[in-house]
Amino acid sequence: MNSASLVARFVDRHIGPRNAEIDTMLRALGATSLEALGNEAVPAAIRFNGLLDLPAAKTEAEALAALEVLAAKNQVFRSYIGTGYHDCFTPPVIQRNILENPGWYTQYTPYQAEISQGRLEALVNFQQMVMDLTGLDVAGASLLDEGTAAGEAMQMLADVCELQDADTFFVASNCHPQTIAILETRARPRGFKIVVGDPQTFAFGDKVFGALLQYPGTDGQVVDYRAFIERAHAARAHVAMACDLLALTLLTPPGELGADVALGSSQRFGVPMGYGGPHAAFFATRNEHTRKMPGRLIGVSKDAQGKRAYRMSLQTREQHIRREKATSNICTAQVLLAVMASMYAVYHGPAGLTGIALQVAQLASTLRAALLRKGLAVASGAVFDTLRIDASAEQIASFHEEAGKRRMNLRVLSPTSLCVALDETTTNQDVADLAAVFGAQIAESGEPLAGLPAALRRTSAFLTHAVFSSHHSETEMLRYIRQLESRDLSLTHSMIALGSCTMKLNATAEMMPITWPAWCKLHPFIPQEQALGYKEIFGQLEAALAAITGFPGVSLQPNAGSQGELAGLLVIREYHEKRGQGHRNLCLIPTSAHGTNPASAVMAGYQVVLVKCDDQGNVDLVDLGEKAQKHEANLAALMITYPSTHGVFEEEIRSICTTIHKHGGQVYMDGANLNALVGLARPGDFGADVCHINLHKTFCIPHGGGGPGMGPIACAAHLAPYLPGHPLVKMGGEQSLGTISAAPWGSADILLISWAYIAMMGPEGLRRATQVAILNANYIAQRLDPHFPVVYKGGKGRVAHECIVDLRAFKKSAGVEVEDVAKRLMDYGFHAPTMSFPIPGTLMIEPTESESLSELDRFCEALINIRHEIAAIEEGKQPQQGNVLKGAPHTAEVLLSDEWTKPYSRHQAAYPLPWVKVRKFWPFVGRIDNVFGDRNFVCACPPIESYENA
Repeated sequence: MNSASLVARFVDRHIGPRNAEIDTMLRALGATSLEALGNEAVPAAIRFNGLLDLPAAKTEAEALAALEVLAAKNQVFRSYIGTGYHDCFTPPVIQRNILENPGWYTQYTPYQAEISQGRLEALVNFQQMVMDLTGLDVAGASLLDEGTAAGEAMQMLADVCELQDADTFFVASNCHPQTIAILETRARPRGFKIVVGDPQTFAFGDKVFGALLQYPGTDGQVVDYRAFIERAHAARAHVAMACDLLALTLLTPPGELGADVALGSSQRFGVPMGYGGPHAAFFATRNEHTRKMPGRLIGVSKDAQGKRAYRMSLQTREQHIRREKATSNICTAQVLLAVMASMYAVYHGPAGLTGIALQVAQLASTLRAALLRKGLAVASGAVFDTLRIDASAEQIASFHEEAGKRRMNLRVLSPTSLCVALDETTTNQDVADLAAVFGAQIAESGEPLAGLPAALRRTSAFLTHAVFSSHHSETEMLRYIRQLESRDLSLTHSMIALGSCTMKLNATAEMMPITWPAWCKLHPFIPQEQALGYKEIFGQLEAALAAITGFPGVSLQPNAGSQGELAGLLVIREYHEKRGQGHRNLCLIPTSAHGTNPASAVMAGYQVVLVKCDDQGNVDLVDLGEKAQKHEANLAALMITYPSTHGVFEEEIRSICTTIHKHGGQVYMDGANLNALVGLARPGDFGADVCHINLHKTFCIPHGGGGPGMGPIACAAHLAPYLPGHPLVKMGGEQSLGTISAAPWGSADILLISWAYIAMMGPEGLRRATQVAILNANYIAQRLDPHFPVVYKGGKGRVAHECIVDLRAFKKSAGVEVEDVAKRLMDYGFHAPTMSFPIPGTLMIEPTESESLSELDRFCEALINIRHEIAAIEEGKQPQQGNVLKGAPHTAEVLLSDEWTKPYSRHQAAYPLPWVKVRKFWPFVGRIDNVFGDRNFVCACPPIESYENA
C-alpha cells in the first residue's frame, strides 16, 4: 500500500494507535495479534467470523461527495406547517462557535462539575430563561422533545396526585397530534386512561389526576385557560401546559394562569428543524414538585474557597440511583441544543425576543386581513403565528396544490381546513406569496397588529438578569461563548476515559453535513417526496445496523438511549399481548445491567426482579435459573447489558438467552457497550431478541455536554411488526406499539453522523476499531493492575473494552476516597473515568479505539503518580487531611494567592508530572460543596447584586 492510499483511509485517522504502537501494546500483553487478543477476550461461542455485509469504506472526500448527492434529492420548500416545528435563524456566532465547535460538542455530561463550569452556566441561563418565560418556580436543564416531555409531565402528575385510584389523564384535542400519540403509547403500560376532548366541556371526576393543554393550540388558537385550571384544582387534579417560548414573550405565562407544569420545545430559539431534531425540550414546575421533576437540574453551590460554582443538583432523584423506584428513565438532557437556545436568548435579550415575536404576530395579522378581505373563513379569536382556514374539500385541495406549485408546504388539518404557521424567517414577500395561494393580496400600507385579549397580554418582565443584557454585540457574544468554553474540559484537551460512555473521536467530516441547509432546514412533516435524500440515508443506515446487529428489524425513531430502552421493552410487551400472553409483566435484570434498565422496565409496566452476579462479575446462572423458573408464568423479559457493565463478556450468554426463552420470555440486550462487539459478534446471532443502539457512543454522534443522543432499536423478525409508528407519517411495523418520539425518525439530522462514520470505516474498519478498543482497554488494565487492582476479568484474564479498577482499600489505608482521585486527575488535565458505578469505590475506564499510545501512557502515568501520592499519605509523609488529593482540584487563583500553608508545594499541586506543564488545563473552581448545593437549592441565575459584590 502506498503512502497516498494510506492517508486516504479514514480508519487510519479514526483509530489512535499507529501500527507500530499496536505492536508495542500487543507485546506488552503477550498477544501475537489483534485477532488473537480478540479471541482471548470474546467467547468462542459468540464470535462472528465473517465480514459485515456493508459497502467498502469511503474516503472522507467520497463520503462528503455522496452526502452532497443525497442532499440534492431533498427539496427545501418554504414550510408553514407549524405543529411545534418552525424555521428559524441561527445566529452565525452561535452556529460557528457552539454547534460547529468541538470544544462544545465533545464535552461529556457534567458529572465532574469543576471542569464543566462553562456549559453549567449556560444551562443555568437556559433554566432562568424557561422560568422567566413560563412564570414558574423551577426549570430543568432540558428534555428530549415536546412530546416526550408531555409524557414525563403525565407521569409526574400521576406521582404527585393525592387522589386514591386516580387513573385518568385529560388531553385537550387541540394538542399536537404527535404529542397525543406519545401520551397514548406511554399511558397503556402504566394503566392510565387518556381522554381527549374539549377543555370547555370536560367534566372532572375523582379519577382524573391531571390534564394537558396546548398554548397556543395546534390550530393557532390562543385560549384563556384560567377557568379550566381552577376547575381542575378544585377537583384536586394538576394541569400541564405545552407552550411556545416565543409566544410567551407576548402572552400571559402559564404560571400566572395557574398551571402546575409548563413544557415545550426550545427549537425555534435558533436551533434548525433538522427534519425532526435534535432539539431541547423544556420543563418547568412549582417548587413543591422539584424532587419529582424528570431530567437534570443544574444548581448553584460554592467551592472550597467560597466561590460561586454550578453543579448537577438533587442527583438522588435520578434513575441511576433510584433504579426500579424511578418514575422516569431520562438519564441525559439535550445540552448542546439547550446551550444554543440559551445563547439565542442571551444574544437577543428580552427586547430582541419580543421584537421577533411582534414581527411574526404582525405578519400573521397582515395575512389574516388579506384572507378575510378575500372572503375566506379564517378562524376567529386570538392567534399568535398560526391561522386556520376553513373551506370546502375542493377548495382546500386546490389551495394545497397551488402552494405546492409555489414550493410551499401548508398543513392540512382536515379535508375542510388547513393551517398556515409563520416564523422569524418569514418576510413580507413570503406573506404576499402565501396570500396569492388563496387568491388574495396583502395591503400595501400594512395592517394594524390584531390585538391579543387584554386578559392574555403579558405584563410581567422577563430575562432581567444581567447576562441577558450584556452580550448583544457580536464581539461581546463571541467573548462570552469563548469564556465559557475555556472553563470546560473536552476531547479537544485530553482523553475522556468514561466506562460505558465511549467518548471517542467525533470526526469533523462526520459533523460537517448537519448544518447544510438541504439537511437541517427540512420540517419533519413535509411530504416524503421532498425528503428523498433522507429516505436513502434512513434505508442505508437501517441496513447497516441490521448487518452489524444481526437483526432484520430496525427503528430509527427513539431519540435517546432511554427511549430506545423503552421502545425495545414495549415491542416485547406488544408481542406478548398479540399472542394472548399480556399477563406477562415481570422483567429480570442482573445487578450488572446498565443503570437506566430498571427505570425503563417500570415505565414499560413491568415488575422488576434483580438477578445476582457471581464473584467474577458474571450473571449467577443458578439464581437466574431459579428466578426464571419461579416466575415462569409471568416472565416477560430479561434485560442484560452485553458486554456487562462489569467490563467482561459473559461466557454463558447463549445459555442465559436459552434459559429465558425456555420459560417464555424475550431477551432485551442493552447496547451501551456495543463498541466491544461490532464486527466481532452480533446480538442477533447469540440469542437476544431486541437491542437498542447508542449512536452517541459506538457510532460517533458526539455527547455534546450531555446530549444529543440517538437510541435506535434493532430486533428479530418476530418482533419487527411492532416497531414504532407515527400519526402523521406512514412508517413502522404493521402492528406498531405506538409512537416513541415526536418526530418520525427522531433526531434525523444527526443520523448523518453515524451514516458517515459507518460509510468511511467500512466493514474492515469497524472490525478493527472494535479490536483496538479491546486492545487499549487491556493495555490500560495491565499497566494499572499493579497499582489499582482490576476487579473483573474474563476467563482468559482479559477484559472487554473497559475495565474497573479498585480504590476501596485506600479509604482505610490513607483516608482517600474515589472522589479525591477523580478531583486530583483534573490537576493532571484529565476527566475522571466513571466513578463508583457499578461498584462503589471504583473507577470504570474505557479508553476507546481513538486514543494513541502516548495518550494512554499519559493517563496511566497520571493515575500511577496519584498512587504514589496516596502512598505518601500511607507512609505518614503527608497528612490524611489537607494533602494534595484532598486539596484538588487546584485553581490558578488558589495557587497564586499570597499565602500558602499547605503541606505540599505549589509546583506539586499544579505540575505533578513534567508533561502537565505543556498540557495544563486549569479548573475554573475548586472542590465543589455538593451538600451545600442540595441544602440551599437554587437553579436560577444569581441576582444582579452578586455580580456587583463579585
